[in-house]
Amino acid sequence: MERKLPLKEVIALGFFMFALFLGAGNIIFPPLLGQQAGESLLSAIIGFLVTGVGLPVLAVYIIARSGGDLDDLSNRVHPAFAKVFPVIIYLTIGPLFGIPRTGTVTYEIGVAPFLSNDSSLGLFLSTLVFFLLTFWLALNPAKLVDRVGKVLTPILLLLIIVISIRGFSSPIGFMGEAIGKYQEGAFFGGFVEGYLTMDAIAALVFGVVVINRVKEMGIKTTSFIRSYTIKAGIIAGMGLSFVYISLSYIGATSADAVGMQENGGEILSSVTSLLFGPFGSIILALVITGACLTTSVGLVAACSEYLSQRFSRFSYPAVVTILCLFSFTMANLGLSQLISVSIPLLIMIYPIAIVLILLSLVNSYLPVSKAVYVGAIIGAGLVSLYDGISTAGFEIDAISRGFAFIPLYTNGLGWLLPSVVGGLLGLLFRNAKTLNGVPSTFR
Repeated sequence: MERKLPLKEVIALGFFMFALFLGAGNIIFPPLLGQQAGESLLSAIIGFLVTGVGLPVLAVYIIARSGGDLDDLSNRVHPAFAKVFPVIIYLTIGPLFGIPRTGTVTYEIGVAPFLSNDSSLGLFLSTLVFFLLTFWLALNPAKLVDRVGKVLTPILLLLIIVISIRGFSSPIGFMGEAIGKYQEGAFFGGFVEGYLTMDAIAALVFGVVVINRVKEMGIKTTSFIRSYTIKAGIIAGMGLSFVYISLSYIGATSADAVGMQENGGEILSSVTSLLFGPFGSIILALVITGACLTTSVGLVAACSEYLSQRFSRFSYPAVVTILCLFSFTMANLGLSQLISVSIPLLIMIYPIAIVLILLSLVNSYLPVSKAVYVGAIIGAGLVSLYDGISTAGFEIDAISRGFAFIPLYTNGLGWLLPSVVGGLLGLLFRNAKTLNGVPSTFR
């Protein structure tokens, strides 16, 4: 009879997944959202939770239910799509942005405040130590749950709880008026802001990581693997919701005391100093470093497992080494440069990932043809690709004016209707082919 995981092991899995998700963006984006949303915080944080928690948990559910991976989901669209899209996802959340960002944020928030001079040498040494630790922890993925889920995550969560309790019990100010995109359509502002956490696309990767860890625990039955993975996703989602709501509230009540800041890191630094005095900087440094390190380890392990399988001539240790060296190099370019390059790419691929997740959910209960997948992906992709290009500064007036007529385009959801229309056209195409007797492989 197959063993069942005790409750503490399931909780450790949930903490492990929570730690994978809880990276730099998850810490620094909510306070800025809260400060800018002000009195519209409720609507904004609900929108943020949809893309920052709801979609990731949904993606984990889909990966667990399908029993497959990102390649399998992508293959439902087209074999050519399956060869390109997963690699783009892994490279984006991995060495091109996600992993280097963990190193630079650790330096800028966890190390630089304690240095007399902010220098390139400080960044070099900080990221060197950071990625050496990442390399050591990621080198043995079988021990990740014990090292991350049972040790690092509880400490990290305890520190966040301490900050949250103090922030709620002794707020340093009152909620101000909403500014910018949160003045009108706060929900959509938060919805789009949730893109920047990258968690919906990361979930397509982390779900597989957790499945592999469950299998390493001796669980072989598909139904048990699915159940434990989904439970881990729910625990992670609850933890993320707590963090987002707490930190956004702290940001919303901070404007009077610390002034309007440009990023969430500055807000947290100022607020923790006010709440905890000289120990505030130390607490924040530990939180940021812990969050970034656990995410960095998870991303390196996930990308290395995938790439070593996709390109079999490279062993897992070799890929871990390459990713750590490359990410170390990228991290020394600086956080601002990384964000300026990554945001357009995220805007391009995020809607496509959302459509893939939602269609895969439907496919879990009702068969969805390839034609529907292709039509919906193309519809979303046409808008999201241009949105990414325009975000990078290459806006074309004629296209922008035309897209402006698409419902919700100004709210960052212009891809939604074209995706629905594309899916319906795909369905019509499929039905027409069926009536004409075209073989099912073309449907």
